[in-house]
Amino acid sequence: MEGLSFEEFTKKIYIAAPLGRIYTSWATQAGICSWFLKEAAYHAPDGSRRGPEEPVQAGDRYAWKWHQFDGEETGTLLEADGKQHIAFSFAGDCRVRVSLEEGAGRVLVCLRQYNIPTDEKSKLMYHYGCSTGWTFWLANLKAWLEHGILLNDRGTDLLEDPRAGYEFVNI
Repeated sequence: MEGLSFEEFTKKIYIAAPLGRIYTSWATQAGICSWFLKEAAYHAPDGSRRGPEEPVQAGDRYAWKWHQFDGEETGTLLEADGKQHIAFSFAGDCRVRVSLEEGAGRVLVCLRQYNIPTDEKSKLMYHYGCSTGWTFWLANLKAWLEHGILLNDRGTDLLEDPRAGYEFVNI
């Protein structure tokens, strides 16, 4: 298909929730840990740690941990306008930008991951893996905000299964 490449992908979903609530779900420690992460820490450029309900700002550094993966993802907030847009470094040199657009009683959440290297390992890990992962996590965000349920498995230890991230749809 024209316009598709391994260097980037876009995922979109409509969510019937207030725009501010969706933004907060991405832009605060409490919000992002409610549907996505096991732990999140945000630090301002001066090194001070942001509070759980305090919105992130461009230039902040983050450290994230997932429920079913060892290790820690660290990066920088590149954009955080407090309303509709948030962007961050992710998975090495990759970038993720989330945009929110209101319309017809719903909000369109558009996630774009780009600057993905095109070597074979990166195609598998960052294009295929992250594309699949973000598809699930956006559906999880919708389920959480619209129905108060979480779809991700927090009770089964899959850390010893090296293929878990490629085979299980809800981790």
